[in-house]
Amino acid sequence: MKQPAGDTPDLVRNDDADWDNWPVLDYLAENYREIHPCDAAVIRHHSAFYQQFPPGSIGRSVEFGAGPNLYPLMLAGAASRRVDAIELSSANVSYLTGQLRDGPDASWQPFYALCRALDPALPATLPEALAHVRVVHRDVRTLPAGGYDLASMNFVAESVTEDFEEFAELCRAFIGAVRPGGPLVAAFMENMPTYRIGTAPRWPGCPVDGTVIRAVFTPHTERLSLTHVPADATCPDYGDTGMVLLRAVRRA
Repeated sequence: MKQPAGDTPDLVRNDDADWDNWPVLDYLAENYREIHPCDAAVIRHHSAFYQQFPPGSIGRSVEFGAGPNLYPLMLAGAASRRVDAIELSSANVSYLTGQLRDGPDASWQPFYALCRALDPALPATLPEALAHVRVVHRDVRTLPAGGYDLASMNFVAESVTEDFEEFAELCRAFIGAVRPGGPLVAAFMENMPTYRIGTAPRWPGCPVDGTVIRAVFTPHTERLSLTHVPADATCPDYGDTGMVLLRAVRRA
């Protein structure tokens, strides 16, 4: 992926988007009311990542830009004693807070059944798995460096800006959120263009691929591993070409 040459004043960046009016219900209806094959692929990848840690061995982990997606929070439910779901959008914070307070939507149960089938160390019920999650209404860019033992990021850096440099800055902030030697797991949409959810205005996207992701992460991480997931015909066609899944540790 190449940034357009010269000045790019027309690029939509993270601060330009109205995240407080993110269309949560449309987003969930389009993407998370059933398990798509690509979801299953992410869950399998992330489950294998979490199973390298004994239950309760991670003191504090962070979901970097949590959004309304619950399955990354479920997956941390055995390894992590506390999970901070950091989210800027007030719409997403309201949804997450309600899910923890009132119980998760029934549509999340099949996701948790798959998570637990892959990792029997997870608690017996989804509410138990989410019991250690704390929703934090905060900009991820303001997190202190090295404050967490583990960091997870799913479909964030490439889906909030059209500016490659800002994408790279967000990835570096993600890496910096963990202590040196801390483990990282992430999922990216591959070649994600600007996109529309429901009838809302278009949202910014940065079309990155495995080559770009590797270039951004290599200087700051070790044991970097990337896995490609092909485009899923059962999902909405946002113009992406699949997913790139990442595992790494912050360079000591």
